Amino acid sequence: MSEATPGTGPRRRIWRQVPLLLGLVVLWMLLWGEVSGLSVLSGIVVAVVVTRLLYLPPVELSGRVNVFWLLVFLVRFARDVVVSSVVVARHAFRPRRLPQNAIIEVALRTRSDFVMVTTAIVLSLVPGTLVLEIDRERGLLFLHVLGAGDHETVERNRRAALALERSVIRAVGSRAEFEGLSS
Repeated sequence: MSEATPGTGPRRRIWRQVPLLLGLVVLWMLLWGEVSGLSVLSGIVVAVVVTRLLYLPPVELSGRVNVFWLLVFLVRFARDVVVSSVVVARHAFRPRRLPQNAIIEVALRTRSDFVMVTTAIVLSLVPGTLVLEIDRERGLLFLHVLGAGDHETVERNRRAALALERSVIRAVGSRAEFEGLSS
């Protein structure tokens, strides 16, 4: 009978699920629109039931958060939302001239599920951009972009998606990913 390696026992697995459980409890409270003892307790029950009964693939978090780069990321995201909202509103109020759209393939640098999905979610939250598909194995995002009628605009949107990925890596990526940005 082999001995368990330190850090791989049931206690370690429970601690690795704490961020997921907390996230599910917060989501539950947001869905109910209130923070009360009952919503927290029922959120905990639902989170435990969901994580025990439904198979969820493990998401490896880097365990690293750079507060400075996280603030830079949040400011950049807020700016992108405001600027994109103005652009989309401009398209909406010029109905005679329909914008040309494009589907763009973006090859990400990372293979981390966490960074890839975070990048995709943030890109989808920016008005005028929607993630159509994520190819995990090849690290590709397929984006639908509003108002990308020429090659220059397509490339600008591709560079913006890669810059957003860099921001996510700087804020919450692993140390290896962070160090790989300079290469």
